Amino acid sequence: MKIPWQSLSESTLSGLVQEFVTREGTEYGVQEVSLDAKVDQVLDQLRSGKIEIVYDEKTETTSLSMVET
Repeated sequence: MKIPWQSLSESTLSGLVQEFVTREGTEYGVQEVSLDAKVDQVLDQLRSGKIEIVYDEKTETTSLSMVET
């Protein structure tokens, strides 16, 4: 189920994005990127429609996925 990012409170959205960018295996390349910069990048991608929030009812988890065009 897709969750519109606009429907989440600011604190919920921030927590979701922070959890996503700190997951093991999230790769940002050779150059070190601050947590704030990573969060800003993900928020920009959400706002621009490049990624979306998806809720899995079976596992009761959320994830961020690239939008297929």
